Amino acid sequence: MPATYERTRYGAAALTDFAGRLLAAAGLPPGVARDVAEVLVEGDLLGHDTHGLALLAPYLAEIEKGSMSKVGEPEVVSRRASVATWDGRHLAGPWLVRQAIEWAGPLAREHGAATVVIRRSHHIACLAAYLERVARAGLMIEIQSSDPAVASVAPFGGTQAVFTPNPIAVGIPTSRDPIMIDVSSSVTTNGLSNRMRAAKVKGEHDWWLDAQGQPGNDPAVLFTTPPGTILPLGGLDSGHKGYGLLLMVEAMTAALGGFGRADAPQGWGAAVMVRISDPAAFGGLAAFTRQTDWLADACHASAPRTAGQSVRLPGERGLARKAEQVAHGIALPPTILSGLGDWAGRHHIDLPEPVAS
Repeated sequence: MPATYERTRYGAAALTDFAGRLLAAAGLPPGVARDVAEVLVEGDLLGHDTHGLALLAPYLAEIEKGSMSKVGEPEVVSRRASVATWDGRHLAGPWLVRQAIEWAGPLAREHGAATVVIRRSHHIACLAAYLERVARAGLMIEIQSSDPAVASVAPFGGTQAVFTPNPIAVGIPTSRDPIMIDVSSSVTTNGLSNRMRAAKVKGEHDWWLDAQGQPGNDPAVLFTTPPGTILPLGGLDSGHKGYGLLLMVEAMTAALGGFGRADAPQGWGAAVMVRISDPAAFGGLAAFTRQTDWLADACHASAPRTAGQSVRLPGERGLARKAEQVAHGIALPPTILSGLGDWAGRHHIDLPEPVAS
């Protein structure tokens, strides 16, 4: 999507502190508020600015109306040695995912792999924001997510929405920077569609279907009556592949958790699967990274299709952007902090000051 506005830079620490104070003032315990703030800012650092602080105002609104639970712990629905299902009770999603990682990491080192499925989580923000820390510790992490209360993606060949974009994220260790995959099972996301529609920007290709099943590049079809839909990953040519991924994510999240689209909707939220694997328990970490290093080097060495545009690994641009923004400030669209002005005023919290350019 082409930029249609000037961005302003803010220090990452100042943004994290601001977001944490707002969330705590809204009623989240300080530790939970800090976790949520860090995950949102990490999303912006990596460049996923539809799933960074752009979510803070909606989160605050959810807290205010009671749709995001302020306090409590997830309920353990079932537990075996290194597998658990939690009922998230609509608690803050980023905090729940971090709790799942903290639970699964040590068990993965003990048993080789550990999995947590969370049902009735609140929204979990940017999946890529959870990957780097785990992968740099020599563990592989997989996260999948769906939202049983929302539908915007039709099955391949259909015109009525059944799924959400159902993202899949994987953090893969190498001996250098990790490979960080974060992709939707649809050709675009709800967040980007909403932003493009608000900016009156159209897609580069036919990413949407109108209610009659006609393809087009205008996200506004999602907001008609009846609404259109987002195409599965692969679009009209090979969307059956994205359709298969959509079904897989539903099975790995809502179905394993025992709560999903077959149940009455219970508000904006998520069904989540977090799985951590320890390469040391399989072929060994050194052998694992020998393979992933080779793959990374081979991809980088592949002759580029377009001169001057070398092949990148998933997550490589995000990590480079993060390093640049840690040093020089996070470049935010003006709509994000302006949309938080009322919340900041209500809680007597000053907005962050821009950093010198």
